[in-house]
Formats: sequence, structure tokens, C-alpha cells
Amino acid sequence: MASSLADAECEACTSEDEPLTETEYAEYLAEIDDDVWDVVDGHHLEGVYPFENFRDALEFTYEIGELAEREWHHPDIQLEWGEVRVEMWTHKIDGLHKTDFVMAARMDRIHEGYAPE
Repeated sequence: MASSLADAECEACTSEDEPLTETEYAEYLAEIDDDVWDVVDGHHLEGVYPFENFRDALEFTYEIGELAEREWHHPDIQLEWGEVRVEMWTHKIDGLHKTDFVMAARMDRIHEGYAPE
């Protein structure tokens, strides 16, 4: 799933920023993989990526970890055989920011190389 959102800059927010409202994040949500991602309680993103084996799930986890380090935006990641669960929000504002959706779109792009057939 190619997305222009994946090409957007990850912008740091300030503590003066407000979390996105449902109306504000709706357009970003439309640009990430709806088979993977859900917004939970209007507060955070949860995603589950499927894999055909543990090795691919592990390598994907490493790649999104490297992405998180580059962007200094760190999700919670749970690795299991056949899937990787990701939970993400912007802690500074205790809610969703555009950067959360940019990161999700980039993870979707990385997952394209691993998606089960």
C-alpha cells in the first residue's frame, strides 16, 4: 500500500499541541492499511501485521525498530510467531498526532516486502 503519507516528514510536536480529533485524523486513517490499523478510544493506533513465519516477523520488527530510532518516535512492539503487534501514540500530548499516522504508513510500506501471499 503506497501512501503519500509515508513520504511526509515526521514532525515533532510540542506540549502545547492538542491530540487530533476524530475528524482531524480521519483523512490520515484513510491512508494507512485498514486491515492492519485501528484507532482505539480515539487515543492510540493499534496494528497487527501478519507473517508466514517467525523469521520474517523478526526482521520486520528490526526494521521498524530502526525506523523508530531514526525518527525518535518509538511504538510498543510485540513479536509473536506469525504476527507483530504495534501500539503507538504521541506520549507528549497523550494522544494521536499526524506523526503517528506517518509512522504507520511507513510501517505499511516496509510490510509490503513481507506480506503473506
